[in-house]
Amino acid sequence: MKLYYHPASTVSRMVMLFAAHEGIALDYVLVDLMTGAHHAPEYKAVNPNALVPVLDDGGFVLTESAAILRYLAGKTGSKAYPADLRARARVDEAMAWFYGNYYKDFGYGLVYPQLFPHHRRRTDEAHAATIEWGREKTQRWLGVLDAHFLGRGNAFLCGDDVTLADYVGVEMLVMGELVGCTFADFPNIRAWIGRMKALPHWAEVHAAHDGFVASLAGKEFVGV
Repeated sequence: MKLYYHPASTVSRMVMLFAAHEGIALDYVLVDLMTGAHHAPEYKAVNPNALVPVLDDGGFVLTESAAILRYLAGKTGSKAYPADLRARARVDEAMAWFYGNYYKDFGYGLVYPQLFPHHRRRTDEAHAATIEWGREKTQRWLGVLDAHFLGRGNAFLCGDDVTLADYVGVEMLVMGELVGCTFADFPNIRAWIGRMKALPHWAEVHAAHDGFVASLAGKEFVGV
């Protein structure tokens, strides 16, 4: 199986970390987002969305990180996506919450506008308002994550075992390190991130991310 990816991509790392932790062998094909390789015609023939990641399993081409994670878990029988209907529904619920609620406000409202020129608003006033709006919305979602998902004595999002939801959620949180987020007001979140960072293969999967964070040291950002 081939995975088209970039190591600095939040949604690529979800799949990379899961695959590494589960021992799933993937042939990694780098798509250099920094040089615009994702917009090349040959890559758009693979994924017309011009996004990563993409999984190619013997000609079966699958886009979207959540779908890829579920497919790999089903193909390998991973316990990270439980067979029990209700347990699986909890995992799906948490994944949907991150994609549908947290990521759009945190990523597109707070993080990306501060990092990437193509996310900058047309005026300084509009840009500052977008970031403040993103910060306020993020604070609300973090409160839900800290109290509801992680405030019941469980080690991980859906209980005491790592599930697909944890791979999705932790990457959406640690992307905040790029703009100096520490989540200092959310102890359950910080503890959960610490447990995820203790997983084998974390350091190797996040080498590019950590380098990106280091390259931004000293710059002023709005964080949480």
